[in-house]
Amino acid sequence: MTYENSRKIDVKQSNSTLDVPMKIVQFNPMHSKLAILYLTAVLFPLFLITTRIPIFASTILQVSGGSFHSIALKSDGTVLTWGQNMHGQLGDGTNTDRKIPVQVKDLNNVTAIAGGAWHSVALTSDGTVWTWGSNWAGQLGDGTTKSRNKPVQVNNLKNITAIASKGLHNLALKSDGTVWTWGRNIYGQLGDGTTTDRNTPVQTRSLNTIISIAGGGYHSLAQKADGTIWTWGLNQYGQLGDGTITNRTIPVLVNGIKDVSMIRCGGDHSIVLKNNGTIWIWGFNQHGQLGDRSTDNRSTPVPMGDLKNIMTIDGGGDHSLILKSDGTVWTWGNNENGQLGDGTTMSRATPIQASTLSNVTAIASGEQHSIALKSDGTIWAWGSNRNGQLGDGSISNRSTPVLVKIK
Repeated sequence: MTYENSRKIDVKQSNSTLDVPMKIVQFNPMHSKLAILYLTAVLFPLFLITTRIPIFASTILQVSGGSFHSIALKSDGTVLTWGQNMHGQLGDGTNTDRKIPVQVKDLNNVTAIAGGAWHSVALTSDGTVWTWGSNWAGQLGDGTTKSRNKPVQVNNLKNITAIASKGLHNLALKSDGTVWTWGRNIYGQLGDGTTTDRNTPVQTRSLNTIISIAGGGYHSLAQKADGTIWTWGLNQYGQLGDGTITNRTIPVLVNGIKDVSMIRCGGDHSIVLKNNGTIWIWGFNQHGQLGDRSTDNRSTPVPMGDLKNIMTIDGGGDHSLILKSDGTVWTWGNNENGQLGDGTTMSRATPIQASTLSNVTAIASGEQHSIALKSDGTIWAWGSNRNGQLGDGSISNRSTPVLVKIK
């Protein structure tokens, strides 16, 4: 199930130690030199092997999930991808699915990443945006509808400070506080006042002083400097939070929400974290992804229970995640593929802790899978794995986190 066909909407998818006995009989300068050479050439490499210290390995900085693929940003500015690749969304120059991470070709100096439905997005240090993968709705933003298995630059975008994606459209935030969008627009998710797909970026209307953006399956969110939240696009399940189920082609104000520190979208639901540490959520709730102990859709924001010490939030296709300050991950919503990570496939309408995870520093989600980055630089994933999106070398679904096998 993908964002494009998961609802009643049009379908066009294309350590160890080392004991070295040593007996020093007499000091000799030549012996000292030989000893140094021996230690350097033999023992030190052996130490690295037995202790498995990745001396020259780059640290993972960020993770992101596409519908059926996953992305990781390394500290050297390069990007790793794995999972489904039928549209070239892994960016390795092929269309072959990968069960372990591969490096995106011809892409450097990346500072942020985002996964779309069947495509990927990257922001580089010069403020430009690069995309690869499916392009039938213009979601690559290069002025064509030709899919790409290696990155191409989005046309006419510069001074970009943030990017967002989850479905078939993308958002970019410029340094001047304006928002630019491109790709699928059937429900007005680009916010330009039309329902026309765009293969180059257009400016979202009536938005300025924006400091944060988020993209859902068919809707978009933006946070203004004054703390208010604005939304646009599909509103069939109340995911715009304006008290209606009317689609919007230009941004509308979310009811009753201010003083927000973070915004995120799921497939058809929206999540915000307020400065006081509370989570508010609205939209589609068939699987309990709003976490309010019900399965009722909500067209205005509702608070989520007794959750405290929240650092990060995220939304999957029909599930939600939070990272707490103690390094634990909590999830709720649809669990048919084990994407909640609690060892079951039972959906939950209230948060439950993902098993065996600690010291987590970042989280992300795909449509039916979830990803966590730990403080030791390892990546863990769980949920649907039919395209290898968990990166453990298999295509078996996992209901508890497994280690992503980075070469």
